[in-house]
Amino acid sequence: MRTTKVSKTDFAITSFVVQKPGIVASDFHNNTVAKSQIKPPLKWAGGKRWLVSHLTPFWRQHSQRRYVEPFCGGLAVVLGLLPDNALLNDINPHLINFYRYLQAGLKIEIEMRNDETLFYVHRARFNEGVRQGLGDTAEAAQLFYYLNRTCFNGLCRFNRSGEFNVPFGTYKSINYAKEFSQHQEALRKWTFTNCDIASLPIDVNDFVYADPPYDVEFTTYSAGGFNWEDQTRTAELLSKHRGPVVISNQATPRIVALYEKLGFRVSYLSGPRRISCTGDRSAASEVLAVNGLVNE
Repeated sequence: MRTTKVSKTDFAITSFVVQKPGIVASDFHNNTVAKSQIKPPLKWAGGKRWLVSHLTPFWRQHSQRRYVEPFCGGLAVVLGLLPDNALLNDINPHLINFYRYLQAGLKIEIEMRNDETLFYVHRARFNEGVRQGLGDTAEAAQLFYYLNRTCFNGLCRFNRSGEFNVPFGTYKSINYAKEFSQHQEALRKWTFTNCDIASLPIDVNDFVYADPPYDVEFTTYSAGGFNWEDQTRTAELLSKHRGPVVISNQATPRIVALYEKLGFRVSYLSGPRRISCTGDRSAASEVLAVNGLVNE
């Protein structure tokens, strides 16, 4: 099966198991640990944590399958569902590099403070690493975490040269983590990749949840952008998957028309509008498109 836009090579992930007192490895993947305990490690604009309760009934019918998420973003959904086996992909190589080190037992050793001067020093250091081709290092993962937690609204934005260009945030206080043993254990069975969705090795029996970028011109999250052609290519590829598929997106007229034309069953939800250039935080209309599910 083919899938949508993401490029670069797949990562072979090596992970190490760290036992946390009172929590054993099997607890995470047997769902005996309260899911609220495993929060996403990053701030993430457009995160779908609010959608987990809507997706859970679909996932329960297929939880014996491998879970696949072509646009994994901040991991809000997969950490809410906690599948045993997951293939998680994203177009952003810095994000996948962070998760790769998170699996291997990332510990933050750089200085972290909610300080504007330090923020721009670390941002310059991160971008120097980008220019030198050192974006896959442990230091890059640590800097990415700090920039994400400290920048404006948790945005992830890059200029045409591939440099992180989000400004300093305006938080009164920030809680920084130094180690991520709980996340490491939760992620230990999952595979992370950074490739074009068309190259993603989706199996016929996989359960696929896709949350592509919203139906707006999307050019700054990673090199290459994500336009309407990418939206249609994503939908067409996923419509050919013979296993269960759930797609969430902004409920624009052309998105709804596209999904219905391809045979998806469409429903509507009101999602939180967390970031708006106009200051409008009213609910945003979301579409949930499903195909290949039991008892649809």
